[in-house]
Amino acid sequence: MADTGKNKMVAALLAFFLGVLGVHHFYLGSVTTGLVTLAIVICTCGVGGILPFVEFILLLVMSDEDFDAKYNKRTPEGVEFVFMNK
Repeated sequence: MADTGKNKMVAALLAFFLGVLGVHHFYLGSVTTGLVTLAIVICTCGVGGILPFVEFILLLVMSDEDFDAKYNKRTPEGVEFVFMNK
């Protein structure tokens, strides 16, 4: 699979500023996970907003090599959160 050119810092900033809408997952190529994130936040009246913040931190500390392997060298599967090992 070709390099998709996704940027780790862009993904982290989307997770921080628009994470409750699941925007970082849409950017990373996992539409289903973006919708699941949005549903979790809505169903928990915003308490689920901690999940995107955790993913923001994980994206910041993830090595560039791990990020590239996970998001640039392959397409994320169905429901695949940042904290999942794939």
